[in-house]
Amino acid sequence: MSKKKDTKAEKEITENDEIQPEVQEISVEDKLKKEVSQEKDKFLRLFAEFENYKKRTSKERIELFKTANEELMTVLLPILDDFDRGLAELKKSNEDAALVGMELINNKLRNSLSQKGLTSITVNAGDVFDVELHEAITQIPAPSEELKGKIIDIVEQGYKLGDKIIRYPRVVVGQ
Repeated sequence: MSKKKDTKAEKEITENDEIQPEVQEISVEDKLKKEVSQEKDKFLRLFAEFENYKKRTSKERIELFKTANEELMTVLLPILDDFDRGLAELKKSNEDAALVGMELINNKLRNSLSQKGLTSITVNAGDVFDVELHEAITQIPAPSEELKGKIIDIVEQGYKLGDKIIRYPRVVVGQ
């Protein structure tokens, strides 16, 4: 009888042994699936973060290239003003050869700067004064009622580099 009990006990042990590894395998398998899921989630988040980083840095790089010349352009603006004053004086005189030479140099300089993104802001006498676009140097009594709150004179031309205003037009406003 002891042999029968032993074989029964052995069968129970072997059956239990077979069941236990399956339970352990399932829990190990679930554990591995959970770890894989967590690692996949980490990877996707890291990948998304890296894509955002690439977009941000490329946008910053483009912005830097657009405005990299800003300091140089602001240094050249007084030279452009001097060219305008010089051309106005040469037009008053009868020196046609000097006027043609100055106009050629002026046009070449302005074309070179416009290729780098510099554009002038067009302002005309009689335009409505806008605080966002103009810098009022002074206010004078308006010569007529219709010029109140409007631009009377342009003292300095304004310029933009790309979409950014690097110097606002300086104007005289009618009061």
